[in-house]
Amino acid sequence: MRRHCEIKKQIQQTRNNCVVRTRRDVSGFTLVELLVVLLILGMLAGLVGPRVMKYVGDSKGKTARLQIEDLSAGLDMYRLDIGRYPSAAEGLLALVENPGNQPGWQGPYLKKKIVPKDPWGNDFQFSSPGQHGEYDLISLGADNSVGGEGEGRDIVSWE
Repeated sequence: MRRHCEIKKQIQQTRNNCVVRTRRDVSGFTLVELLVVLLILGMLAGLVGPRVMKYVGDSKGKTARLQIEDLSAGLDMYRLDIGRYPSAAEGLLALVENPGNQPGWQGPYLKKKIVPKDPWGNDFQFSSPGQHGEYDLISLGADNSVGGEGEGRDIVSWE
């Protein structure tokens, strides 16, 4: 009888030590949990996205202003060497290439030896003489047309 009790006790211990995995023991996410997470992410994107895009637009405007200042500095150095600003026909290319073998040209007057495009990938508009000064330098903004508001607003050298 004692032997029988010991065997029964060993069987019980073996059962307790064995881990039987059932379908409920498997960890994972339910469809409802995944949908709640996707809903939360969508709401965050809807709230944060427009604010981020506003800052991107503002930074492009600031970059265009800095580029206009750099181009203006190059134009001033060109004037010191040649005695005049480049004509509208010579354009901003006169800052990196000697237009018609100008005596006194000490360029290039830009660091990268190329005329940059504005942050939206468009050419800067240059006229000399200008309507607002000795030259006008304009970035037409995101809409690439005269005028505009917000991100499409023109960025000019005389303001």
